[in-house]
Amino acid sequence: MAKEDKLRPEHDGEPGEVQDDDQEETSGNPGPSPGDQQSIQHPDDTTDEPADEPTEESGDATTDLVAMLQEENSELKNQLLRKQAEFENYRKRMIRDREEAVQYSNRQLLLDLTTVIDDFERAIASADESHDYDAFHNGVVLIEKQLTGMLERKWGLKRFESEGQEFDPQRHEAVTTEPREDLETSVVLEDYQKGYTLHERVLRSAKVKVSMPAGQ
Repeated sequence: MAKEDKLRPEHDGEPGEVQDDDQEETSGNPGPSPGDQQSIQHPDDTTDEPADEPTEESGDATTDLVAMLQEENSELKNQLLRKQAEFENYRKRMIRDREEAVQYSNRQLLLDLTTVIDDFERAIASADESHDYDAFHNGVVLIEKQLTGMLERKWGLKRFESEGQEFDPQRHEAVTTEPREDLETSVVLEDYQKGYTLHERVLRSAKVKVSMPAGQ
């Protein structure tokens, strides 16, 4: 009987039932009371703590940003100044080119006239040597035809005749008048100074003598 008592489990539970040591520890250590649970607070639930103050790293980042913006602003100002200088130089160059174009616009015309001057010089030199008036006269007439032909062909300058034509205030300038009973309209009787057109536009009016019909 003594041996059977020693082999029997020490607990009084039902046969085959084994108690866990963890259950014993849990049963021996009850959980916190409701009062203790209220005293435990989560770190995220605290509202009385002050906000995080700026750190040294954030201050350095702000300083770098300001420096970068200042450098960018300075570069934009320099670009603007360069553009203004380029525009001013362009404007001055355009004014200079326009003045030169006006100043030298008649260059080719004057170059063509130099050949006519050469012809006059040769005619005068020939007349001095020969003392031939007829030859000199014929030479001057030839030069005059060459000059008017060159101006009309290359530059559109054309001389027009007015004598015998009806008076046109757009083309004629009446210097004197003469009453004429045989004419019903005003007609150019004499051409004192030739008129010229430049590309079909009157460049210079002709100075003429005009008839005055009877009764006017």
